[in-house]
Order: sequence, then C-alpha cells, then structure tokens
Amino acid sequence: MEKKLIPTDVYAEMTPNPVTMKFVTDRELIKDGKQVDYTDAEMVGDSSPLAKELFHFPFVKGVFISSNYITITKDESIGWELVVQQMRGYIRDWLMENENTVNFVPENNQVIEDPADISPEREAKLKDLEGAIPTEFDDQIISLLDEFVRPAVEQDGGAIDFRAFKDGKVYVELKGACNGCPSSMQTLKGGIEGLLKSKLEEVEEVIAV
Repeated sequence: MEKKLIPTDVYAEMTPNPVTMKFVTDRELIKDGKQVDYTDAEMVGDSSPLAKELFHFPFVKGVFISSNYITITKDESIGWELVVQQMRGYIRDWLMENENTVNFVPENNQVIEDPADISPEREAKLKDLEGAIPTEFDDQIISLLDEFVRPAVEQDGGAIDFRAFKDGKVYVELKGACNGCPSSMQTLKGGIEGLLKSKLEEVEEVIAV
C-alpha cells in the first residue's frame, strides 16, 4: 500500500545572520512552545529524526527547531544561493513523508563545551553566573522578554532565553539565527537592554552568555 503523504508547504527566509537560513512550514513541528537547539550532530541522538537527517549535509553546522520553523546554520564552504532550494525541497519532502519532527526534547539541550575552546570573555561571564539564585524580578523580566522581544527574535529565526538576574545584570542565552549573528550585540545593547532598563530600574545591563 502506498504511503499517504502529509500536505506540507515550506518556504525559506533570510535572517540577519548570513550563515543561517529560516525554513518556515505550515505545520507545527514541536509542541507546547518548546524548542531544540543542536549545534552538532552528536547532540541529536534519537530526539529529532529530521535534525539527524539534516546533519548528513556536510555544510550543516547547526539545527534549531521551534514552533513552525527550522533555522539551519551552515559553514563557510558554500553559499546559501547554491543550496537553499535543495534544502527547502528536502525539508518539504521529508515532512510530507514523516509526521514526527521531534520525538522529545533532551533533558539538557545545552552545548557541552570544551574548556579549551571557551574564550576568556565567555569564561568570565559564566563565572559571574555562578551562584545566581531566583529573584523577585525574574518573572517580570521573563514577561517583558516574552511580550516585547521574543516575537521579533523568532521572526528572525532565533530565540532568547532568560538565564538569571544577578547584581543588576540580566543574563540571556541567544539561540538559532541569533547565535553568532553580527548584529545580535547591537540588538542586545541597543534594543533589549534599553527596553528592560526603561521598565525596571533595577536592571543595569543585559549580557548574552
């Protein structure tokens, strides 16, 4: 018996990050507002059959899946103009033949970094985070990020997650197209930091970890 295909449409969108491309579908790819961020193939395991297949392309460095879109990060070996249609077609064909994009979200969907690869600047930020505890301002900060920041970030194929508030500093994690984007720091300082400081006098700085 011939397998019944699932009607699916996919289109590609450029993002502010030149090494990422956003592929938007007319289907929900992951439920309950969850997200998965894979920065290498070893992180996938059995959690996402689609991500596992996408990492078979030699130029794919990262796969981020959220709601109804997939953001793919490539290396510098090839330009998007040469592969974007191939990727769009591949994702569409895969989704038409498979219902489950993400089987489960790994309990610790975080990048495991080699200490030798961590820059002194990032090491200092992570050290600052040590000992951070929940505060009375966390929920308000999360609400502001969800209302004013997250929709725009997701429109660009990325995500922003609150990590902690400590000593006047809001620590956030950027994912998908936002991770490594040349304009992300300008957005962080000129947009997000300004917003939070205008709404909460306790906020002095926003830092991406």
